[in-house]
Amino acid sequence: MTAPALDIDTVTVRYDTVTALDRVSLSLSPGTVCGLVGTNGSGKSTLFKTIMGLVRPVSGRVSIAGESTVVARRTGAVAYVPQSEAVDWDFPIGVREVVMTGRYGHQGFMRRPRPADRAAVESALDRVGMTDFATRQIGQLSGGQRKRVFVARAIAQEAPLLLLDEPFAGVDAKTQQALTAVIRDLAASGRAVLVATHDLTGLPVLCDEAVLLQRRLLLHGPPEEVLRPENLALAFGASPTESPASAPVAREVQ
Repeated sequence: MTAPALDIDTVTVRYDTVTALDRVSLSLSPGTVCGLVGTNGSGKSTLFKTIMGLVRPVSGRVSIAGESTVVARRTGAVAYVPQSEAVDWDFPIGVREVVMTGRYGHQGFMRRPRPADRAAVESALDRVGMTDFATRQIGQLSGGQRKRVFVARAIAQEAPLLLLDEPFAGVDAKTQQALTAVIRDLAASGRAVLVATHDLTGLPVLCDEAVLLQRRLLLHGPPEEVLRPENLALAFGASPTESPASAPVAREVQ
């Protein structure tokens, strides 16, 4: 059997005395797009950091394509597109060079691009519609164009798992539609994508399934089910420390 692209087993994460994630379990199959929904402070960022191995859980485990987070990071098995990049936009680096950084895990110590690296970069640029901007300095791009570039970098990495943190924040409707099409295409090619988003209206088009997170995993199932008002009230109307079992109409979607 093929290993899940992502397997999270009863993970608990604490920052000192604060529990950020409480016994969270989640499994994503290859070719799946899953939306991650929750309020600010619900644990979405912590979940991403835990998947990437940047935060160590106090209990539970995470595996990516059957490997530990340590191995996954070393082999480039997980790609991450943060909500905002810590970038010096005045630095003299072009779009193509930025996307090429996604190939570092495939290159040797000297990081000299090979034909396969160049082909992967050109393909990624084409998929996000940024080929015509390949030589443009990164700071000369609009917000939506910058987002496309960093999605292209994740595509070029060829990771089986992609983590996207608010990919539609600050972009126009055209860019959102284009990125949605790219994400769906990535899933069709066998990659798993976990997307944190506040855009609930676009969730059924974007995602195959959705997760409702409020430190605990409250719900996991089809987007149309998760987005029902009585279910959203569990995360957006309940206290973060309230047990899902004690909240109204709480039930887990299988």
